[in-house]
Amino acid sequence: MVGRWLAWLLAVLPLAATASGTIAIDVGHYLERPGVISAHGRPEFEFNLDLARDIDKELQARGRSTQLIGADGDMNSLARRPRQAAGAALFISVHHDSMQDKLLSTWTYEGVERKYGDRFDGFSLFVSRENPGWKKGLRCASAIGARLIKAGFKPSLYHADRNVGENRPFADKPNGVHYFDRLAVLRDAKMPALLFEAGVIINRTEELRMADPAERQQIAAAVAGAIEECMP
Repeated sequence: MVGRWLAWLLAVLPLAATASGTIAIDVGHYLERPGVISAHGRPEFEFNLDLARDIDKELQARGRSTQLIGADGDMNSLARRPRQAAGAALFISVHHDSMQDKLLSTWTYEGVERKYGDRFDGFSLFVSRENPGWKKGLRCASAIGARLIKAGFKPSLYHADRNVGENRPFADKPNGVHYFDRLAVLRDAKMPALLFEAGVIINRTEELRMADPAERQQIAAAVAGAIEECMP
């Protein structure tokens, strides 16, 4: 009897470890409200989905258990997103950035007048101190920022600017991490959580980089490597 119980325990333990180490990857926005429309007219949701899938594949290739949330485009509740990730070790919400309207201009692309802003570019990361696991979330966000910088990407300082941005305080300025305490998708998560703005798609040049599969792969590799570092 003891031998049979021990064999069952040894079989179950790896499964339990995998479940407890799951990385939840949230696809920001949804089809009915797809986020910012890029300078060339593409909805943010599509950028978010492409990058989230690449991060998911990269993590799985490294042997990590993953969970994609909102990939079908129907997840219209911010509160449901962290609830659906219950039991995960880390929650990362994937987005792409814009700017305030006062910083935008208009141009005509393929016969349609669209908004754009080329003043800012780069990635941003956010954590909420109302999230119970925010300190671990911050460690992961800092690790992601550091890996992205090493890969040749740069942090955007836009969100901390009190004049043209949103005056979001830095949690880790060198690595592009901000505090955003009232952000519901982070605040309501029961596990460590962070939000990742991969690039500014209202910027005409950066949008093209974010749409490039090779660039996305570099970003996904940096994110996955950072997660392995902060959550071995």
